Amino acid sequence: MSYAHYDPAAVIKWLDYPGCINAVRQAMSAFSASEAPQPLRTIIPLAPLKVLALMPGFLMDEAAADKLGIYGGKIISVVRNPENVGRSKHHGLVIVFDPKTGELVCSADAGEVTEIRTACASAVATDALARKCARRMTIFGAGAQAKSHIEAIRHVRDLDDVRIWARDYDKAATFAADMALSTGLRVYAVASAVDACKGADIICTTTGSSEPILLREWVEDGTHLNIVGSSGPGPVEVDNDLVVASRYIADSRRSVLAAGAEFLVAKEAGLIGDDHIVAEIGEILNGTVIGRGKDTDITFYKSLGHVVQDLCSAAYIHAKATA
Repeated sequence: MSYAHYDPAAVIKWLDYPGCINAVRQAMSAFSASEAPQPLRTIIPLAPLKVLALMPGFLMDEAAADKLGIYGGKIISVVRNPENVGRSKHHGLVIVFDPKTGELVCSADAGEVTEIRTACASAVATDALARKCARRMTIFGAGAQAKSHIEAIRHVRDLDDVRIWARDYDKAATFAADMALSTGLRVYAVASAVDACKGADIICTTTGSSEPILLREWVEDGTHLNIVGSSGPGPVEVDNDLVVASRYIADSRRSVLAAGAEFLVAKEAGLIGDDHIVAEIGEILNGTVIGRGKDTDITFYKSLGHVVQDLCSAAYIHAKATA
């Protein structure tokens, strides 16, 4: 078997948003349907602004003889930029093995895969949880994830109004202008976080904030939230009141209980228990749990990311590139 590596340019070329959304949807459905336990990610602190993360995982395939559909892992070095608070750079690889022979099938640049598949996971959650009439979206942040979230979510809802809020208004305005030009959508910056939330049907937080930037009192009933920026214990993007008031959906229940920052802070304060997690997104996709109970629900999707999303994305890249 020949081995292939997909560098950043190749990932961008082959990992289209509609295809990645479909791949992630299938992966999360299979992930929640399987009773086989998945290992938690291992994060090794190397320095105050640098960590090494290891994420092995697999997806089951009931049609396969050994029921193993795909397995592999992701290894990344995450280096934060002290001169640009909240920004970090991912360097690493996603590696996929052949489930029958154990041979290495392909590897793909982890930075580009993560950037695209994270937004596609939010798009899957948005499609399952946001009201069908949702048209107005607010993004907190003006970086790579803000860009990819606009690109992904426009494929599951007909957006006609996208507002951008960031600490640096000039940066938000430049970003919004660039996105409006590249997408043809009405994208514009808003100076006030409160004003950015008014009338929003969908809110995505994609920042590296260490303290809440989105408060319950700003969020209208019926809003869907994709909470993306914090990927481990410590930094939180939303306040306790919003966690408590929401219908809380996890990508992985086990991961949230171990590393869902906003959830853990509210739990430590005695405001919620483990049963506040309504479901995994895969359970909702499989129809075993209702996602949105009523139009006034505030649905809260906590995106920690899971290696199965990376594996299905890399496998999709390889299948498409070699078709």
